[in-house]
Amino acid sequence: MKLWKKISLLTAVVLFLAMGIFGGGMLYETWKYNLNQTVSSYQQQIKVNAYVIAQEINNNPLSRFSEVTRKSFLNYTVQKYGGTDYILLKNGKEVVNLTGYMLVSGEEKRFSGSDPEYVLQKTENRHLLVMGQVLKTEKKGNLKFQLILVKDISGIYEEMAKQMWLFILVYLVVIFFAVDIVFWLVRMVLKPLTELENTAGAISRGDWQRRCRVRRNDEIGKVSVAFNRMADKMEEQMEELETVSEHRRQLLGSLTHELKTPMTSIIGYSDTLLHVKISEEQQKKALEHINSECRRLERLSGKMMTLIGLYDEDRIHKEPYPVEKLIQEVADLERYHMQDSGMELQIYSESWEYRMDVDLMESLLVNLLDNAIKASEEGSVIELHGEKGCIWVQDHGKGIPKEEIPKITEAFYMVDKSRSRKAGGIGMGLALCQKIAEIHGARLLIESTVGVGTRICVIFQEEN
Repeated sequence: MKLWKKISLLTAVVLFLAMGIFGGGMLYETWKYNLNQTVSSYQQQIKVNAYVIAQEINNNPLSRFSEVTRKSFLNYTVQKYGGTDYILLKNGKEVVNLTGYMLVSGEEKRFSGSDPEYVLQKTENRHLLVMGQVLKTEKKGNLKFQLILVKDISGIYEEMAKQMWLFILVYLVVIFFAVDIVFWLVRMVLKPLTELENTAGAISRGDWQRRCRVRRNDEIGKVSVAFNRMADKMEEQMEELETVSEHRRQLLGSLTHELKTPMTSIIGYSDTLLHVKISEEQQKKALEHINSECRRLERLSGKMMTLIGLYDEDRIHKEPYPVEKLIQEVADLERYHMQDSGMELQIYSESWEYRMDVDLMESLLVNLLDNAIKASEEGSVIELHGEKGCIWVQDHGKGIPKEEIPKITEAFYMVDKSRSRKAGGIGMGLALCQKIAEIHGARLLIESTVGVGTRICVIFQEEN
């Protein structure tokens, strides 16, 4: 069952019960009020009649009357003041009964007080009010008179029944229209939830541009706004995932292409060693070539995995780190490489800190220094400086043609392929540097002049 139906039914049940209880209570209180007013009216009536009848009895010598005369006198007196609604008892026995109501034996004991007392009785299809009290007469022997009023109050109950049926009719009509209105209102109020459901379904089917329309500023409107924000974030993440996936696909495609050359060379030399008789010197050269190509494959696969791993930024840990200390550590790492290449490394750094992953930043600078070594001649000087907001590497080597500069940060791209391969290059160093710089909110600025040298600056954002 849909939510709007559940809420509507629950509201209808609550409304039904509330109106029923309230209406029933009002009817009961109305009936009770009318009954009390009727009883109070008859109490006043019987008090007055009891007083005047008692005065008539006191003012007449009943003991001197004959039995027939006394009975006639009492019958006339009761009928004169009370009409046909009274019974007169003398010493517990009826002497006058103008009502047609038969008292049950012992019932007269209920009305032995000087104030009116009453009881409600139902006989066949009638509701009777039986009320009585003792007359205040002067005692003449052992005579005791009781006046009893018997009144048919079925009209009150009939009126109550009419009001009840009228209430039920009105109640059902009101409930019908109220439930109909509640159903309509709840459906209108919850309509945005239906749209939210449809939007979620569309997004789950790949329609990432689908959004909820926000028509109001209540809780449902706020849920729609929050949902749209979530959808925006999911779309961004999906775009990022697609971008990362595309980058990885391109890298794997490039890797497959780059693997062909060394693998072909390795297979060729190994076949020669297996099937062709060659001199020991030629065998040594073949094995050295196979060894060189295998090491190149090792470097290629290692840097490939590093570059792919950089797209998973959950593994990256950044912390404030002194740039001066970073440059000194990189210089220590490259000391022997510089000595083997016959080059000199000059370092300088101002004292400042930056939030970085130290391992990645070391890798970035080592790659820049390796590229500088490959581009320089023996005896050259390479500079590594750290200024406020920038770290740069300067060589005085071959330089890069201006039209090649935009391409050198692409994976596997090499300006001078024959020289780079001879130096052990694989064309991925600057691609790694570019990605590491992006992770740190930095960018690479490459300045180069053919025959003069190259400077590559890592420029950091000031807010970090």
